[in-house]
Amino acid sequence: MSAMTTAVRTDSAGWSRRLSIALYRRPALLLALLLAPPLLWLGIIYLGSLFSLLAQSFFYIDNFSGRVMHQFSLRTYGELFTSSNLDIILRTSTMAASVTVTDAVIAFPIAYFVARYAGPRLRAFFYLGVMLPLWSSYLVKVYAWKLILAKEGIISWFLAQLHLSWLLDGVLGLPIIGGNSLSTSYLGTYIVFCYIWLPFMILPVQAALERVPRSCIEASDDLGARPGQTFWHIILPLAFPGVVAGSIFTFSLTLGDYIIPGIIGSSRLFIGQAVYQHQGTAGNIPLAAALSVVPIVIMGIYLSIAKRLGAFDAL
Repeated sequence: MSAMTTAVRTDSAGWSRRLSIALYRRPALLLALLLAPPLLWLGIIYLGSLFSLLAQSFFYIDNFSGRVMHQFSLRTYGELFTSSNLDIILRTSTMAASVTVTDAVIAFPIAYFVARYAGPRLRAFFYLGVMLPLWSSYLVKVYAWKLILAKEGIISWFLAQLHLSWLLDGVLGLPIIGGNSLSTSYLGTYIVFCYIWLPFMILPVQAALERVPRSCIEASDDLGARPGQTFWHIILPLAFPGVVAGSIFTFSLTLGDYIIPGIIGSSRLFIGQAVYQHQGTAGNIPLAAALSVVPIVIMGIYLSIAKRLGAFDAL
């Protein structure tokens, strides 16, 4: 019995050795075997679903029977460019751009301080403070903000203690961003978006600022440039790819999110909510697919611009 086991082990070892030698002599075959599983996953699961989505966007709903007609047509895209759907696309794109700009303005001074002045202990505390919110539940954070922004929440209470309730009422009375409370207003949706995606802006900006050579800043000082001139002509251009890299995350995540607008904000739809309603409640899968193509096209254009600005070098 032991002799048979030894023979099996010897044969297995010999087979493994021959296989190793064969793969060593054929590096192209080894590379193909290593890349085959992820490429199959990418091609079948990821790209396959995208092509299926694109194909379904060219189908249409029969108005009489309500069934999906699997025939090539541009009728669904004609429905996509109605005034109501264009309002949804414009509203979502405006929100994504506003959140991106706000997060960049907030993130830059924080990242600059950490990159230039923070010591090792403070830098470790900084990374912990930025990453810690990402470890908590996404839904818990959103519902916590709903309570904070509610009419009986801490923000309303704090402003009441400062006798500034009139200021909050004035903001909520504005026609577009206002509402009954911050938790049911366009402004509240904007605040929560800015908070949720802020870490995704801080980290790329901080990484880009770390790569700005100190010698360039010192040379600017030696040539008599004021701090403002050094910032605008040296620091900001060199760190700008990091800002664009962070904007890829904040813009795309806001563009496709449907949970935050569904919990916080008014009844006005965003693209993600419209897709959810059309494929779920209404059963209009072709229109849902066509609406899903819109963020893909927008992000394709955005990524091509970001690549030219060197954003991928800061990732």
